[in-house]
Formats: sequence, structure tokens, C-alpha cells
Amino acid sequence: MQGAGKMPARRRGAGRVARSRRALAAGLWPLSAVLAVAVVGPQGAAAQEAGKASSDKTPANAWSGSYLGGGLGISWGQGNWRTEGPAGETASGRFNFFNEFDAFKGTGSYSVAIQGGRDWRLPSGVVLGVVADAQASSLVQGRETQTTANVGQARIAEDVALLGTVRGRLGVVRDNWLWYGTAGWAWSWNHYTRDQLSGTPTGGTATPGTSELVNVFRSGYAVGGGVEMPVARNWTADFQYLYTSFGTTSAHFAQGAQTISSNLDLQTVRLGLNYRFDADAKGEEQRLPQPPKSLDWSVHGQTTYVQQYVPGFRSPYVGTNSLTPNQTRQTWDATFYLGFRPWQDAEVWINPEIDQGFGVSGTLGLAGFSSGEAYKLGSEHPYARIHRSFIRQTFNISGESEKVEAGPNQLAGTQRENRVVVTVGKFGVPDIFDTNKYAHDPRADFLNWSLIDTGSFDYAADAWGYTYGAAVEFYSKRWALRLGLFDLPTVPNSTQLDPTFGQFQWVGEIERRYEVNGNPGKVALTAFLTRARMGRFSDAIALANATSQPADITAVRAYRSRGGISFNMEQQITPTIGFFARAGWADGSSEPFAFTDIDRTAAAGLVFNGKAWGRPDDTLGVAGVVNGISRVHQEFLNAGGLGILVGDGRLPSPAGERILETYYSFPVGSFRATLDYQYVENPAYNTERGPVSIIGTRIRKAF
Repeated sequence: MQGAGKMPARRRGAGRVARSRRALAAGLWPLSAVLAVAVVGPQGAAAQEAGKASSDKTPANAWSGSYLGGGLGISWGQGNWRTEGPAGETASGRFNFFNEFDAFKGTGSYSVAIQGGRDWRLPSGVVLGVVADAQASSLVQGRETQTTANVGQARIAEDVALLGTVRGRLGVVRDNWLWYGTAGWAWSWNHYTRDQLSGTPTGGTATPGTSELVNVFRSGYAVGGGVEMPVARNWTADFQYLYTSFGTTSAHFAQGAQTISSNLDLQTVRLGLNYRFDADAKGEEQRLPQPPKSLDWSVHGQTTYVQQYVPGFRSPYVGTNSLTPNQTRQTWDATFYLGFRPWQDAEVWINPEIDQGFGVSGTLGLAGFSSGEAYKLGSEHPYARIHRSFIRQTFNISGESEKVEAGPNQLAGTQRENRVVVTVGKFGVPDIFDTNKYAHDPRADFLNWSLIDTGSFDYAADAWGYTYGAAVEFYSKRWALRLGLFDLPTVPNSTQLDPTFGQFQWVGEIERRYEVNGNPGKVALTAFLTRARMGRFSDAIALANATSQPADITAVRAYRSRGGISFNMEQQITPTIGFFARAGWADGSSEPFAFTDIDRTAAAGLVFNGKAWGRPDDTLGVAGVVNGISRVHQEFLNAGGLGILVGDGRLPSPAGERILETYYSFPVGSFRATLDYQYVENPAYNTERGPVSIIGTRIRKAF
């Protein structure tokens, strides 16, 4: 589900600096606020308890020992470029690598970094250290358009995909703050691209639409400085500036008959958190960072790796969106959850994330896709996103007080039985709606899209599964009522959200919690109404018949409505066995907008805790789902139409897509491993292809 937008016009000088400062303020303020709360101290009566719990802010290793951390940064810089060819023609200029933050594309010159190192404090207070880091960028890119008789018109660009350093540190401790300078080796992994926009270059073969990419590795040096300060037991905040400089590299574009060479100088400001390991700690504290003991701010993290393999299966033909046999693909991500309490009963959260990898067949070929960790577009290299940034306010009304445990995107505290919760910002609709404790998290339980969410619930989202919006939740003892309004992408299945909010979605849900013989359960009904430019399948089929071309839904889009309703149930049967079920229906006359190609669905499954066989930390899950589409939706696919994920070019014998998934999850040291198997009959509703087996593994580590 990845994407990149067009670059803003290139500017230099004071304009660039001003934009850098605005981007710093917009991009780093949530993390700055977290650190401000940590440094200044908790506010309010409830926070006093947290202050006692974390009053000792001296680093556990007293500035000696190992640490691991991460941060959010902003980069800017320049590079002098020169092109040779075509036909001996030369040109030169300067790349500007700063890109303003675009909230609706989610891109900008920000980065997410991971770092680790070791310090040695001398009796004099001088600290010697070594640190290694790597940062993945969102859009640190310079580009230029060339228009000449020999070139035609072409766009050349350089992207800084990854940037890392290995540095020494020399500092001094003053009032328990570490002030340091740093220098060392720097490296980067960059992409040169050339896009032919019009014409054909002299001596080349590129035609309009031709895109060439060359990867290059750069080596250089880094210098900088910073300050690190304790904010909680074992936790320090780190603010640093780095200047990195790289020599000249070059790349040749054969189809464009052109060679480009350039150098690169970058400046980066980064704000981060480090966890300093305590040499006297025992067990998990020696291997995993531990969240700070505070009611007013918190940090959590996770990393997940998924590998899936599709062996051979019956495949008499292949279409544009078909699943292909004999392939393996992987995805990897790392997420930081940073939150703070700005005032009583309020929480602000930001989730910087690094993503990488592809789903099988580029996340195509199955309506119930096989991995919830795979986005709709892939990337070979890691890249940065800020998937969530929201504020949540709880208005406690009455009733018994309930304890709230700390976790990702949730601060520890208490809440009333009767309350109103308001969430505003960027987050996932399934963060609040259609939740289920047994099947909802592809990093912990089932992987299949139509098991972790109701397949027909076409919830608003960009290609990564997140959007801007607001949700209000009303809790009253055993009842909950939820209502949300969310932004939609500019077009179906797009990477860019609509900046005008002209396309939107209403979501409503009613939930009833209960107990059966002391075992908790719940049922919920969820409904959605989408208002956006969508195509009707019958219109696309009629146009295809008139033109003798494959059905094209994009040619018949108009502003209209599409709705759906779903049922969601979870029930604990015994303390070691849980049951879940989902069912849903959506209007099958128009195209789905943001999720997947499912008009109706029914799913059910069981989850077993390993205590029954002497392994209480293990989990076994077994579930099945049947997905379907309307008759006119089937006819559209048979006419050569393409959906969000499916489209074999024909569908002469449609049937329901039937999926069985089972997984076994178990601890391996401080990691958690999962073995997963999925069996799919009638992939993409096509009885002429499959059945398909999908074998998967998942490795996860979290704190």
C-alpha cells in the first residue's frame, strides 16, 4: 500500500530553511511533547503517583554501558549533479533534497531511525562511546526536469532511501546531562531514477512512460553533536545534529542514453529516546527495553517479520491481478508507540514506523488476502511512515472505576464504567470498530485479511490502512455505541487521502457485552455508508460491450453511495478456549472503495491456549471464512474487469472463495514465533484456478 507523490517545485536559500523549520515543528512536536512531559515531570494529581514511581531519573548504568533506541528526524541538503548524453549533450544543476510534509500523502523529508551503542564514563566525568545507527526516509529526494531536442523531456531524481553511520562519541557529564560531539563513517543507499516524459532521446530507446532505476551505495563521513538527558529510570532523551557528506557517484541509464553523476551533503536533526540496559537487571530486563513507569507518558515498540511461500497450483491462465504459483515474499516492519497525557484523561499518540517488503504477487490474487502485514504496494527498501497521530479524550461520567493497563497507544490509569471517549486525528478505523480479541491483529493472531477484519467492511483508509477522522464512543455498563466520520482516498485504492474531505464515510456500531457461566463475551453490529466517486459494475459492463474492450470501472465513476452492515462476536468458552464469528454484507452493485473485493462474508474460528497441553505461553488458532461477490460483480470480472485485489481476466465459473487458516504461536527466547498455514479454494472466486496452499512464518519482538 505504498506510494509517492510529485515533488514540490525546487527552491533554495531562505525559503528552504523556513520550510525546514516549519516541517520540524509539524513533524517533531508530538515527540517533543512526550519528552517535555518526561523531563518537566507529570502534571495533576493522578500524575503525582507516576512521579513517585519514576522519580529516579539517573541512568541505570550511570552513563556507562549499552543502550538501544530510536528517533524521528528531519533531513535536508543538496547535491551537485551533471548529466552526459544523449548525443554528447551535457547539463548540470543542483538537487534540493528537502520536501515539505504532505499530511494527505504522508510524505516528507522525515525519517525514522534505530540506533544502538555503548558508553564508558571515566572518573573525570568524560564519556567515551561508540554508536551505530540507520534511518529509513519517507521522501528525501531531489529531482530535476530536462527538456531539450536530444533528451525530449525527462525527469531525473535521486532518493536517499537509507542513511547510516558508525561513529565515535566524546562527551562530558554536567548536572547529569551528557553533552557530546561525534564523528565517524557514514553510508547511504540511494536510488537514481530517470522517467521519460515525452519524446525519445537521441540514440536511446526510451519512450514516454519508460522509467529506469539504478541503486547506488555511497560512502562518506559524519560529524555532529548533541545532548542526552535522563527522563526516567533507564530512559534518556537524545537531541542531535548530524552533517553527512558523500563524494561523487554515477549511474548510467541505457534506454535514456544518459549518464548522471552527483555528490551529496545532508543535514539531519533527530530527536529520540534511548533505553540504557542495567547490568544488574535480571531476566527480560537484560534483553528487552521496559516501558517507563509513568501514568503521563510512555513508549512501546515492536518489530515483525513475515515470510510466506506459495507452492505450485493449478493455473491454466493468469490475469493482471492473479495470484501466481511458486513464489515466496516477505514483509518487515518496526513501530514505535509514543504517547503522553497533556491534561487529565487525555492522551496524545504518534506511531512512527519503518516498513519494507511485498505481499505474495504484490498483494494481489486473493479477495481474502493472505497477510495483514502486507500493504497494497511493496518496497524493496525500508521506508518511513507516520501511520497514527491522534488525540483521545475520555469524559468519565459515573459508575465503578475500572483499571486501564498500559500498552501500545494506551496509558495506564483508570476510567469510569459510564464514559464518553472522543478520538480525533489519523488512525485506523479498525482501531475502534469491528474489534475482536481472538482475530484482529496480524502481528499476534491470524494473518488473513478476511479473518482479522470483516471482509465486506469496506472501511475508509489509504493504501496503508489509515485515515483522518473522528470517532465518539459512548459506554454504559454492558453497552457501547460508536459513531465515526472518516476521510476517503482521492480515488478508490489510492495512496493519497482527499484533502478536501469531499469523499467521506460514516461508520456506526452498537455493542453488547455479557457473560455466559462466568465467561465474558460480546456481540456487535457495525454499519458503514460511503459517499464518493465510485463506478457501477453494470455501467462498466455496458461500456465494455459497446467498445469491445475489457470492462473498465474507472471510466464510469460518479458520486454515489455504498453501504454495508456486519456482525461480530467473541465468546470465551473456557479460560483456555475462545470462539469468534463474523458475517457481513455490502452493496454489490458498486465497486468497493478502500479495502478488498468482498460483498458478503462469513467467518468463524477457535483459539486455544497451550495450558491444556502444558505450554501456557503457546497459542493455537483455527478458523475458516467464505467470501462472495454479487452476480453483477462476477459478470464484471468475467468481462475482464479489475478489482482492488482480484482480476484474472475472465471468470466463467465463479464460486465463493473458501479459506482455512491455522496458526501455532510460541515463544523463542524474547521473540515470539508463529507457524501459519492457509488453504484457499477458488482463489479470487475462480473455480478454474487453485486450490492454493500458503505456508507462512512470523517472528515478532515487542516491549
